[in-house]
Amino acid sequence: LSPLTYETSIATAAQSSSANFLWPLGAFASVVIAAMFVRIRRPKILPTKESSTALVAVTNLGKTYKDGHRAVVDLSFEVQRGQVVGLLGPNGAGKTTALRMMMGLIFPTKGSIYLNGESVYPGSPALSNIGSFIEGPGFLPHLSGRENLRLYWQSIGRDNEQHLDQVVAITKLGTALDKKVRTYSQGMRQRLAIAQSMLGMPDLLVLDEPTNGLDPQQIAEMRQVLKNYASTGRTVVISSHLLAEIQQTCSHVVLMHRGELIAFGPMEDLLSKNRRSQSLEEIFLELIGDDLVIGQETQ
Repeated sequence: LSPLTYETSIATAAQSSSANFLWPLGAFASVVIAAMFVRIRRPKILPTKESSTALVAVTNLGKTYKDGHRAVVDLSFEVQRGQVVGLLGPNGAGKTTALRMMMGLIFPTKGSIYLNGESVYPGSPALSNIGSFIEGPGFLPHLSGRENLRLYWQSIGRDNEQHLDQVVAITKLGTALDKKVRTYSQGMRQRLAIAQSMLGMPDLLVLDEPTNGLDPQQIAEMRQVLKNYASTGRTVVISSHLLAEIQQTCSHVVLMHRGELIAFGPMEDLLSKNRRSQSLEEIFLELIGDDLVIGQETQ
């Protein structure tokens, strides 16, 4: 080889060697960067198992928004099978945020929620065992109640007949199920919405203001629907601003104020420990009032 050819060969070999050496480094760096990106972007997944025997275990749950507002602060309580639990609190207490976390709609900032020992978070497998109702869902008015339920159940890939007869019996829809939804009263539409959330008979039913817009008779009927569902060994968690109705419907109460837990326990215990008060509403006002005084003293 001539000197020029030799040097050219050496340079070519060096470039090839350098490329062969740098390529895996570049690939490795790309993988590391990608992994870091995924790690940064992926939401924090909570542990998937929990040892509590409660159906629902909420532990040190917290939610702080980007503006610094602490909607829920260290919320902890446990719910057993067969209970109807009322989530109470004034506006801004954190009830809706707590319910949204229980339904797996938003991630908590801290803490955990477990259903049957399985972690609840957006995309969690545990969500298949939670039925929810926030606002009355839209139904196709030209279809019957039964057709609407089947259409909904098929849209999420489930067996459209799973527990349907049991749900109809609990909600007492009766022959109305085969009538067109446009003929339904507000109470009947609300009952159909509850029936939709019960499809599959999930262990946990989470309902936000399920009696909104109902007259006294319809509220009484809804109360019995919720009690009937809990009597099957499942659990209902509801929020409502109708304290008298909560007192008649719920076996247990979770009282929140400013994102914190103020009181939790059986309804009977809460009423018996506050003998001066004749109603849940009076107890509610006393507890919230005391909390406001304490808050002013500590500022």
